[in-house]
Amino acid sequence: MTVRSPSLSIRNKKIFNMSSQEITLSQAQQQVDEWIKTIGVRYFSELTNLAILTEEVGELARIIARKYGDQSFKKSDEKFDLADEMADVLWVLICLANQTGVDLNQAFLKNIQKKTERDKDRHQNNEKLK
Repeated sequence: MTVRSPSLSIRNKKIFNMSSQEITLSQAQQQVDEWIKTIGVRYFSELTNLAILTEEVGELARIIARKYGDQSFKKSDEKFDLADEMADVLWVLICLANQTGVDLNQAFLKNIQKKTERDKDRHQNNEKLK
């Protein structure tokens, strides 16, 4: 899994290659960690980051409910950008992974394997999906 990243130079030290190059989850974790240590001073506590993650997921849900659901956009909703809100969720999730020692690349691969083994026939046999 890869994430696209633009370029950012911090204090004459280029720590991010932000061209349209793809990066791995591991590289994204490293870049977030560098940003936190260089610009962010330190990580917020895990509990604070969990609250921030919940807030960001709520903002994402607001856009999806208005764009794909039954709610209409309000004037105040026009500033929201779906991709940016998804990136905010990913950012905070990466922060939590870094803080708790989770390698997202390995966790993601393990999770796909778990889902594949568990659900290999389940969805194919689900009448609701046909």
